[in-house]
Amino acid sequence: MDKFLIDSHKLIYHPQRVAQLLDVGDAWERAKSVYPIYLELAPVGACNHRCTFCAVDYIGYKSVMLDEAVLAERIPEMARLGVKSIMYAGEGEPLLHKKINEIVAMTKASGIDVAFTTNGVLLNQRFVEESLDKVSWIKVSLNAGSAESYAAIHRTRERDFQRVVDNLRAAAEHKRAHGLDTVIGVQALLLPENAHEMVELARICRDEIGADYLVIKPYSQHLFSETHEYENVNYQGYLTLAEQLAPMNSDTFQVVFRAHTMRKYQEDPETRYKQCHATPFLWGYVMADGRVYGCSAYLLDPRFEYGNINQNTFQEIWEGDKRRENFQYVRHQLDIHECRKNCRMDEVNRYLDRLVNQSVPHINFI
Repeated sequence: MDKFLIDSHKLIYHPQRVAQLLDVGDAWERAKSVYPIYLELAPVGACNHRCTFCAVDYIGYKSVMLDEAVLAERIPEMARLGVKSIMYAGEGEPLLHKKINEIVAMTKASGIDVAFTTNGVLLNQRFVEESLDKVSWIKVSLNAGSAESYAAIHRTRERDFQRVVDNLRAAAEHKRAHGLDTVIGVQALLLPENAHEMVELARICRDEIGADYLVIKPYSQHLFSETHEYENVNYQGYLTLAEQLAPMNSDTFQVVFRAHTMRKYQEDPETRYKQCHATPFLWGYVMADGRVYGCSAYLLDPRFEYGNINQNTFQEIWEGDKRRENFQYVRHQLDIHECRKNCRMDEVNRYLDRLVNQSVPHINFI
């Protein structure tokens, strides 16, 4: 059971925002005030790893970062406008930001839920003590079950593997000692060179770390990535891993093996929805240099760039001309065959497509 709906979506729990979106049609005056429920923010462009599968390698791991003072103005504004959650992740390693604890505290105080995706190397005691109680969930990218494989995939030192395991264990112990609701998860991208270590990784997560879950998910080729090493991975032969991993589940630990998403990766693209309904409405992405995008699959693509939080308020950006142009482009010109497979909004788009096109048989027999 995927109790966190990681392999699904949670948009059904936001009916008012869905109704607002469905009412838009072609009307920009209605579209411009539909604000994202969820944002991904990149506090830092630099990264301390160079993973073989990195989707954003084309951006170049630039040493830029979001300014805390700017965020102190923009994030409360985002909350007032309807943003409900922010995941700190992005094109770099978020824990590299020297003011990350202050940013977390300010975000939570604004009424926005906070989450992290990180490689966990810098998940230190200060972060655990000052920020863990303010974070809804933290998900660490740990893509192997041994130090040797980890170093090869993350392109880092072998000792980082044990360091991440130790950091996660300390976080899990702090969580239990203080009765925190924070969910501590691990995620692994299933690759040919680590598939044989997934059961061992699950054991480490359950028995050594005390994590709440391990997610095992398929690779998805980014449109602009320099790496194409895993572009043609066929996941059909890996589906039996679900059976091998099932015994690792317990009352306090769950393996979320994303078989549904793996099957979608192999499906005929012609059977998919024909239009993106989520962009430019329900989510957004803020780069470490402040640029705001409507979709993380199109970073650096000017068609999806709306403005910069260092220069304008979030409302000016979200209701501005560039987003209006993108609204029309996505609605009337975007060919989703060119989009990234299994994008972050894929399940949301499948749900919205059924609503928009009323494609469920006998829809009125509730």
